[in-house]
Amino acid sequence: MVDLFSIIKKDKEYWLVDQIKRDGVPEETYLNAFRSLLAEWREGEIGYLSLLMDPAYAKWLVEQGFRNVSTVVEYTRSLEEDFSGDAAIEADSLAEGSMTDSEFADLYERCRSGSANKNNLFTIAQVMESLENELGPEWRSHCFMFRRESKLIGLSIPIIEEGTKDEGRLFYFGTVPEARGKGYGTTMHRISLELLKRIGASYYVGSTDEANENMIHIFKRNGCTLRDRKGIYRVDIK
Repeated sequence: MVDLFSIIKKDKEYWLVDQIKRDGVPEETYLNAFRSLLAEWREGEIGYLSLLMDPAYAKWLVEQGFRNVSTVVEYTRSLEEDFSGDAAIEADSLAEGSMTDSEFADLYERCRSGSANKNNLFTIAQVMESLENELGPEWRSHCFMFRRESKLIGLSIPIIEEGTKDEGRLFYFGTVPEARGKGYGTTMHRISLELLKRIGASYYVGSTDEANENMIHIFKRNGCTLRDRKGIYRVDIK
């Protein structure tokens, strides 16, 4: 089961489960592993379980009490080339002290307001708590703010995916509402790819809701190709 699903657990509040697709693994093997996982979750009386899994299992999951929240698409690319960005957009980390944690939380909230992503599970307070819990005591060094002409236009949180040595991910990437539609997102994303290279990533994996056409365009403009598609499912303890 460990090899087929990754799990993030938060006390009695939630489990976040992601199917790890492996070549040659039969569907029934995944179902048996997930049945065991689901039984453990129910026995523990955890608040809810949020799942990323191949849409082929949708009917079975609905029969188990899950509801289909949305679908995410996953894009990837190697990080061999130079991703130096537009010099007009500057990036600095929260660790450098130009912004307080509270101000960063406000920026994060602005960036996710009006987003096409449908799977906003957490309040901003829970997001800030998860940054420290999941990224460790040096979490501020992963949090970057972008400015253009001294105005904040977005943020990015580059990380190495847990359990890997060189898979680059963005814990979060977003643009403030007033800066959208101006091409800044593509440049900020390229800068983020360079930041991933600096922390040792050799390739990048990014995901977004299938309805988020702007983010999908950013992926494509920066040379990413579609790798996978997964449904988002959720079940709450009764």
